[in-house]
Amino acid sequence: MYTEKLLEHFRNPRNYGRIEDADGVGKVGNPVCGDVMYLYIKVDDGRIADIKFETFGCAAAIATSSMVTEMVKGKTIEEALQITNKAVAEALGGLPPIKMHCSLLAEEGLKAAILDYYSRRGIEPPQELVERLKRLRGEDTHDAAE
Repeated sequence: MYTEKLLEHFRNPRNYGRIEDADGVGKVGNPVCGDVMYLYIKVDDGRIADIKFETFGCAAAIATSSMVTEMVKGKTIEEALQITNKAVAEALGGLPPIKMHCSLLAEEGLKAAILDYYSRRGIEPPQELVERLKRLRGEDTHDAAE
């Protein structure tokens, strides 16, 4: 059911913990399965200098949290915004279809932390970030006036 890489990230998660003075925090959850994920980022000169997570959930939720931190550490904000749930799942060698929502949480948590970073700095976020977060959260992305 789970790949060896996924089990390795579950058993030995990378970057677990909290950044107390984080520049951005993303908190996401899935009410259906009960998974809750916090992603903390520290940004230095436009790069994610540090990233940590706290996840309360299944093996796949913990592994996807761990993997997304590995994928973005040291990348620019713009590079980090390109990370998708599919890339996270592929980096783990795949996920069972019933666990793909965990990779969606990892992507959503990362993007929520970046949005929080922009908000704390008074920076207008890229529109595609706002739209992607709405889609990940299942919110309607069309104005009623359109």
